[in-house]
Amino acid sequence: MKIAVIGANGQLGSDIVTECRQTGLEVVGVTHDQVEVSCWESLRDAIVRATPDVIVNTAAMHNLEHCEREPLRAFVVNAIGARNLAKIAAEHDAKLLHISTDYVFDGNQQTPYVENDLPVPLNVYGNTKLAGEAFVRTITPKHFVVRTSALYGTHPCRAKAGNNFVELMLKLARERDEVRVIQDEVVSPTGTAELAKQVIAIIRTDCYGLYHATAESSCTWYEFAQAIFELSGTCANLKPARHNEFPAKVPRPKYSVLENRALKQIGINTMPGWHDCLRNYLERKGLLQVMVDQSNPMMV
Repeated sequence: MKIAVIGANGQLGSDIVTECRQTGLEVVGVTHDQVEVSCWESLRDAIVRATPDVIVNTAAMHNLEHCEREPLRAFVVNAIGARNLAKIAAEHDAKLLHISTDYVFDGNQQTPYVENDLPVPLNVYGNTKLAGEAFVRTITPKHFVVRTSALYGTHPCRAKAGNNFVELMLKLARERDEVRVIQDEVVSPTGTAELAKQVIAIIRTDCYGLYHATAESSCTWYEFAQAIFELSGTCANLKPARHNEFPAKVPRPKYSVLENRALKQIGINTMPGWHDCLRNYLERKGLLQVMVDQSNPMMV
């Protein structure tokens, strides 16, 4: 099986390329410098050259503020780009796995969202990603739409100036006497390395459709920061942010926890808990604090 990864040098795309190679799959990485998903000709030429059996699309415009300022540009990338890939995949009888987001939901319910819950996006980003989902699901039958949440990985995220939440917290702990974090948003922080393994498990099947794929369980951003400092052995004066201390410039869901129901139904859910994702990330970065008890060695 030959895989073409669109956005191959991004935070998630890089880990998918690595996972493909480690599992013996032939992979062709396509980067933003090589192709623009909104440009039909360059995209089609790149796919034709790659001759893939599977196309994995991780490319997106996902900086929320940029999307609000440039809604047309966001639609072109997130929706028309997905449409282009769906048409190309259908023409060449290739599978298409398209990455989407928890931001298609408004966060008004307090139980994890399942795949058939009604999407009600609050912002331009969520609306354009939902439009991209619709194009993929209606144009090509061999599709997997995979919604995920709160990604972080060892490769830089261009939309966040190279930082992810974990690195930002560690940076703030070094630079500030006090770190304040919001505690009114509930998420499932998801490691890109773990999501990459799940992507490979999905594309090995012919079970086409819509999937949620996030780390299991959930936490507030404040609880996530607590775990980052505890597991890394970082001394930080962490405090919960006051109400409206950091008002959001763009509306976003207060609760965006996803349930991996469809993956569990077909028996291929490989996602660990968010705490394990964090532990794995810190270990890969050499930041996991190891405490040794001679009678019972353990990692904390």
